[in-house]
Amino acid sequence: MEQNTYKTEDGRTVIILTPTGRLDITTAWQFRLKLQECISRISPHVIVNLSQVNFIDSSGLTSLVAGMRDADKVKGSFRICTVHPEAKLVFEVTMMDSVFEIFETEEEALSGVPRGVIS
Repeated sequence: MEQNTYKTEDGRTVIILTPTGRLDITTAWQFRLKLQECISRISPHVIVNLSQVNFIDSSGLTSLVAGMRDADKVKGSFRICTVHPEAKLVFEVTMMDSVFEIFETEEEALSGVPRGVIS
């Protein structure tokens, strides 16, 4: 999993995580722990780039929901971008595309990170 840190113009830190392969029952717990670590130790502002995830199951969706809740608890932001076409269907069928903030590109997700909380 790739992890990058981005500084916004107003000084906030945003973490961009890019998992690869499958986000399923065998990998979701590791991803969940990584989200928790990033939100608690680095920044409450997270973007998950799903361009390299070609399969996601309910465990993967659960880890994303948990990350969103963790970020929300500390007044952060949680965004998803560049969803792989094969994984996009799962978001649509489960109606999770209406739960998450999903952006077409990383740049779009970064441009809308809320102001206010400085991390």
